[in-house]
Parts: sequence; C-alpha cells; structure tokens
Amino acid sequence: MIKVKGLHYTYKGSTSKAVDGIDFEIQKGEIFGFLGPSGAGKSTTQNILIRLLDHYEGHIEIFGRDLKSFGSDIYERIGVSFELPNHFLKLTAYENLAFFSSLYSGEMRDIDQLLERVGLGDARDQKVENFSKGMKMRLNFIRALLNNPEVLFLDEPTSGLDPTNAKIMKELILEEREKGRTIFITTHNMQVADDLCDRVAFMVEGKIVELDKPEELKLKHGEKVVEVEYYKENTIETARFGLENLGKETMFLEIVKQHPIRKMHSQETSLEDVFVKVTGRRLL
Repeated sequence: MIKVKGLHYTYKGSTSKAVDGIDFEIQKGEIFGFLGPSGAGKSTTQNILIRLLDHYEGHIEIFGRDLKSFGSDIYERIGVSFELPNHFLKLTAYENLAFFSSLYSGEMRDIDQLLERVGLGDARDQKVENFSKGMKMRLNFIRALLNNPEVLFLDEPTSGLDPTNAKIMKELILEEREKGRTIFITTHNMQVADDLCDRVAFMVEGKIVELDKPEELKLKHGEKVVEVEYYKENTIETARFGLENLGKETMFLEIVKQHPIRKMHSQETSLEDVFVKVTGRRLL
C-alpha cells in the first residue's frame, strides 16, 4: 500500500536532516507504527506522506502511484488525525463533522453513529470550545473516518485520553483494520504500539534503527527472567533467574524448597525496554 525508498528531508534553514535516508513498506490491512522520542522525524515522515511537506528526496508510492502524481484527490482516499486537535471551536461537534463531510465527493459515514461510538452522542450539539482535550481528540479521530479512507494516518491517537476512552480508541483502530484499512501510527507511547501494531519501526534522529514485529523485537533483544520474592528470617528477599534451564538452577530450587514464597512471576521485556536497549535513548 505504501513504499518508501531513500527518503530524506531537511527543513529550510536547518543544517541537519529531519529524515535521513529511510526505507520501509506497509502492506494493505497492516497497522504500522513509527516509534520514537519527540524530534525523531516521525511526524515529518507522516506529513510528507500526506502531502503537507514537499521537496523531499527519495521515492514514495501510495496506492501503486508515485506520491508526487497526486493532487488534492489523495485526500478522498486517506484520513488524518493530528496529535493536536484542530476544530472550529464556535461550531458544535455535529456541525464540525457535517462541514468536513461536505468537502468530499464520495459516500460519507453516518455522523451520529460515529459520535455515539466514541461517547460523544450526548455532546452532539455542544460547541467544541467547551470540550475537554480528550473530547476534542475523540472528535478529531472520527473526523478522520468520515470519508471511509483506505489509509489512516494517526498521530498520537490516545494522547490526552483517560484509560477508558483510550481503550475505546484502540478498539476502533482494530475495527478499522478488520475492515481492511491500512493504518500508519506515529507515537512515543510504546504500550499503544505493542497493543495495536503488526510491525513497528524505531526512529531516532531521522533514521530507522530497527523494524520488525513487536514480539520478534522482544524475543530478539529481550531477556526472559522469573522474579521470586521469598521470606528469609523475617525479611523479604528477591532473586531473579533466567527462564532457560530454570528447573536445573540450583539456587532457584533451594529457595522454592526451603523458603516460603511471597510471590513469583515471569518478566518479559517490554517494547520500551527494547527501544532503550537498541537506541540508547528514552522516550520523552
């Protein structure tokens, strides 16, 4: 669905590249995550793909065509949800969506159904200026669905949402994939990426430093361990052991046999742990 080869981009007046020679492909029906700290080049890449930035170097194909061959017709086939919601604040939620629906030529999705799906049905006729950030984010997201896009571009889709609404958002994203949508997510939230993405790319300083399925990255770079908390002479001790050949680990067997166990659980490496290990950077 999307092919990127040798993509470079430098902002006017800058001496360093925001995007520095990246390659990747995204298949139809795939959720692809672009992960990295602020300033890594994630949003720049997205803005190039949605034709907000031009004058890039390299080759990009979308829908089997050179990206540069598209005009405004590309917006009939894509949906975009930005990290910072941008609405007409003096209009109601419904009026905002109705206006944007009027800009497309194809069949639109039902506005009231979308509002209900993200818990904004009761706020249908409220002015957006009175919305919380979370409400604006949910409205922003369903606006991207109005035109039944083939490709969705989502920038920090759960930013500003409480756990309940973040869960609803994740469910909606997965529903769109089930419909065959291709979804490009930029985020620094590793849990969101782990929950949603079929594949992820780690991006730091304009470069992709790792790209694979989240589970494969955790297996490749992670360390599987079991942590045991046990009582020893009225104190609580903690010990960690590798899962491999655990049944032959003498100290582990002695602890289990000789001491009351307070708790024991395996600890798999998180995607964020892998990111830090691979890049040497933390997500900020």
